[in-house]
Parts: sequence; structure tokens; C-alpha cells
Amino acid sequence: MLAATPLGDVRDASPRLVEALGTAEVIAAEDTRRLRSLASALDVTPSGRVVSFYDQVETARLPRLLEALREGQTVVLVTDAGMPSVSDPGYRLVAACVEEDIQVTCLPGPSAVTTALAVSGLPSDRFCFDGFPPRKQGERQRWFAALAEEPRTCVFFESPHRLADTLADAASVLGRDRRAAVCRELTKTYEEVKRGGLGELAEWAAEGVRGEITVVLAPAEAREAPPLEALVAEVKQRVADGERMKSAAAEVAEAAGVSKKALYDAVISGR
Repeated sequence: MLAATPLGDVRDASPRLVEALGTAEVIAAEDTRRLRSLASALDVTPSGRVVSFYDQVETARLPRLLEALREGQTVVLVTDAGMPSVSDPGYRLVAACVEEDIQVTCLPGPSAVTTALAVSGLPSDRFCFDGFPPRKQGERQRWFAALAEEPRTCVFFESPHRLADTLADAASVLGRDRRAAVCRELTKTYEEVKRGGLGELAEWAAEGVRGEITVVLAPAEAREAPPLEALVAEVKQRVADGERMKSAAAEVAEAAGVSKKALYDAVISGR
């Protein structure tokens, strides 16, 4: 059983979470100290065995947890905050359960991803979650380059001490005016949502930022494709210069953001 835990405000804990913590035979926790603090704040005493389940021990802990599940015991997995398996431990356990046809259930609740998306003021009808950006600058810049034409709003996490560099790289690759929102300390006492262009946000973050960070990046603006006749003419010119028609049509279509097949067919039909 995956169980979402509060991002900060303990009042966001669901009654089902309280019940699960008090009745489960096994509780697998990313940080056992944080679990006990949460249980104390919720006035619940875990009756089952509590085991640590963080990234470095996740694989090693799987066999005993699976054994408990095969025996019919209830195993609850909680992470420090939010939904397990979303950039937190949990995926490997769920995958192992699926492999063995062991039932997996979820106690829904807080998630920094959807909370940040909801308050960002950016389009939320389509979005993707991209975890953490790479730590090395070159890899990070290539990571942002892949988002240059992303039509969905993108949500990602970042540590406070890397935020300024990450936003600066984003601004250099995607442009200073690409809209974004930096959500800090969601649901906590010092919650803050800073909205603006990437360049402005990078300058703000350079002054120093603390707390848990979730960044929401606006989708790329849709480009207006050139007239089909102009694209056909470009393909024909490239063919006249010695290129193969199929490869020329594919490259021109990709650059313009149109269907490769439609452009190729238009060239063949002589439009």
C-alpha cells in the first residue's frame, strides 16, 4: 500500500493514512525518524514493524517486504513527503509486486507536483513531470534544450542551492521570457510562489533561496507553420541541389513542425 504523506502541514493527512499507520503489520519509511515525528503529530502509534526504505537500501529491502506481502501482511510505504514513487522510493517495490501479481493499492493525498501545477497560473490541461534536472551544467543545458518545443507544461524538482544555476541555464537555453513559477515550501509556514520569466526568476534565485523547491515551466508557444507552398518550394530547391527528396522533405517538415508525410505527398503531387 502506497500512502501519501503531508508536504508540510500535518492537517493534510487523511483519516485513511492515520488508520494505516496504526494497523499495518509493516511500515516501510524513507526516514524512520520523520515517520515517528509524523505519527506523533497525528497522535497515532504504529503497531507494526518499522523498517527504513530509502534509495540506497531499496533493493536490499525488497525480498523481506515481498515475503511479508506473500504471507498476507499489510505493508505500508511512506516517504518523507508527498506520494511514494514520484521521485522517491517506491517504484521498485511496486514493479516487484506487479511481477508477482501481488495487489498494490494507494492512499491518495498530497503531491508537490500537482499542488505546484495548480497554483502556478500556467496551463494545466496537459503537463509532464521530469524529476530533477542533471547536476552537471552541460547535461542540464541539453536537458532544457529537449524542452524547447515541449507543448506541455513541465514540472520538476530542484534543490535550493542549485536553483539559481538551473534557472540561469534554463533562461540561456529557452529564453529569458519563457514563463515559469518557482514554488517554495508548499503548504508550510513560509510558502512562496514566485512567478515570472526565467531570466527574472534566475536573478531572484541568485540572492539565495531556502526550502523544498518545485518549478513549473510554461509550455513552448505554438509556432505558426509556413505556407505549404513555401515548404514544397524549399524541398524542391534542396532536391535540385542534390539531396534525396525523402530526406529533404523529412528535414524541412521537422523544422517547420508539420507532417512529414503530408509535405512529401504535396511535393510528389506537384503542388
